[in-house]
Parts: sequence; C-alpha cells; structure tokens
Amino acid sequence: MSDVKRTSKRAQKAQETRRRILEAALELFVQDGYGATNLQDVAGRAGVAVQTIYFVFGNKRTLLKELVDVTIAGDDEPMATMDRPWYTGALAAGTAQDMLRAYVAGTVSILGRVAPIGRVLDGAVASDPEVADLWPQSVDPRYVVQQRAAEALAVKPGARADVSVDEAADLLYGLLSPELYLLFVRERGWSAERWERWVGETLHAQLCSD
Repeated sequence: MSDVKRTSKRAQKAQETRRRILEAALELFVQDGYGATNLQDVAGRAGVAVQTIYFVFGNKRTLLKELVDVTIAGDDEPMATMDRPWYTGALAAGTAQDMLRAYVAGTVSILGRVAPIGRVLDGAVASDPEVADLWPQSVDPRYVVQQRAAEALAVKPGARADVSVDEAADLLYGLLSPELYLLFVRERGWSAERWERWVGETLHAQLCSD
C-alpha cells in the first residue's frame, strides 16, 4: 500500500473518531447537562479511550467549543456563516421578499441543530464561567450575522422604507432566535414547517412593503 493511501486511511479514521466523539458529547450534554457529564462518559458512548479525547480535543471545554461550532455550521469545514452558500445566496436574491424566503429557510435549518446545544451552553456557562471565555467577542456574533442581512435587505426592492437597518436587525435577531424556536417547536409542539411559515409571514409583514 502506498504512503498516500495509508495517510488517507489514517486521516479518514481520525475524522470518523472525531465525529463519534462529537456525536456522543452532544447526546450526553443534551441528556444529562454539561456539568454532569464527564469525559469518561463521552469516551464510553463513543467507544474510544478517554485519552483519545484528550489527544483530539485537549479538555472538556474545548470539546464543547468544537461541538458548538460544528453544530452551528452543520459540518467541520472552517467557513464562517456569512461565507456559506445558503447565506450568500439568500443575500443575493433580487427582492426583499425572495431574500426573506431563502434566509428564513436557511436559518430554520440551522435552528433545528442549534437550539438544543444552546441550552447546553447556557448550563455550561452557569456551571463553569470560564466557558464563556471560549467566545471572547464583545458583540454577539449572531447579531453581526443578522445585521449584515438587514443591511442587504434594506436596499432591495420591496423592503419597507420606514424600517431602519437597526430595527430590521433587531427583528431578525429576535424572531430567528434559538430561544423563540424552542418555545414554539419544543415546548408548544409546533412542527419546524409551521414555525418556518409563521416566522416567514411575520417577518414579511414587518419588513416588506407589500
């Protein structure tokens, strides 16, 4: 077997191990909470030695950070939300209505993944304040994403002229929040499709001129 093939198989095995650890961590953090879950539990669920987790991730906090980042992105590609095709495609739409339709659809697909981990993160910060230092931004990155979308929306045909960019960003930030998604979908039993339809119609009424 060539060195290239051996290297490729090793890389593939390492990636699979990483994926199993992240899946196990997500299941246990959601089920039992961050504070109550130890790395031995995660190792057992993933079918690896606990030393493997330390080797791959370093410690429990960095495992959580990687889990949050991968969950938001939907994959482990090093690409920011604002560079992802769903986001750039939505912002490139020709009208405010078309942009909102595509933007809501893309955001809802993320919320389905992110909402459970959001509660885990809140619990993690409560039990270990140093977790918050893993994301040192002074401004909520989710708001930055929504503000960029609001700026793009404001100059499109069909956008309401009487709604400022800041107000539009606030509406996107609030209505497309993981907290509101969980309230309706998890606590009130709405389907993701019903939530998407409702939030799309609500944002359309608030942000579009027709």
